[in-house]
Amino acid sequence: MSARGSIRRDDGRRLDLPEWLLAIAALAMLAAGAWFVGDAAWIKGKAVLAQVLIQRAWAANVDDGRPSERPWSWADTTPVGRLEFVRQRRSMIVLAGDSGRTLAFGPAQRPGSARPGKAGNSVISAHRDTHFAILEDVRLGDLVKAENIEGRTVTYRVDALDVVDEHDLAVTEQRGIDRLTLVTCWPFDAIAPGGPWRYVVTASRQQDGRPDEET
Repeated sequence: MSARGSIRRDDGRRLDLPEWLLAIAALAMLAAGAWFVGDAAWIKGKAVLAQVLIQRAWAANVDDGRPSERPWSWADTTPVGRLEFVRQRRSMIVLAGDSGRTLAFGPAQRPGSARPGKAGNSVISAHRDTHFAILEDVRLGDLVKAENIEGRTVTYRVDALDVVDEHDLAVTEQRGIDRLTLVTCWPFDAIAPGGPWRYVVTASRQQDGRPDEET
């Protein structure tokens, strides 16, 4: 006679099951749990590796003086600058092109805007729940430093914090003023991503020498 186990039905009666079937069910649940844990670890591991590769490509681009090195061979972006939030003691590499693929790995420069640390309006976007979660802690008067591809660092002071409609492109305009425009989704605690509002931090260049012209 085979060993049997039991479970209780909704009507209170016991339903006998072979132990081998219970064992298979238990193994299936363990395997599913292991898969979810392994999948999360794999995603986290890829993110860490991506940042290492981005840092390496940034160092190579600074040494070369031009954005020629990609983080990995099939990447459609390259590091073009580095931001440092002085009070928060945080820094991050800025990538070229603000496509969805690029934003998955870090802050990204809007095409047509100035590169970080260059003359003009440098418009940089990132996700509110990853790299630009820091914007929630940014205050008026905070300093943000931008290092350009030539290794020169320019300092900006935050002078505006705004919430605008996603279709309001006035913040991206080039008006002959050297500034940083940092953009992320708003509100920061929204449950669903991709709402209609954008949080915009604007910082003006300080008098520490004019940023290099775009090359």
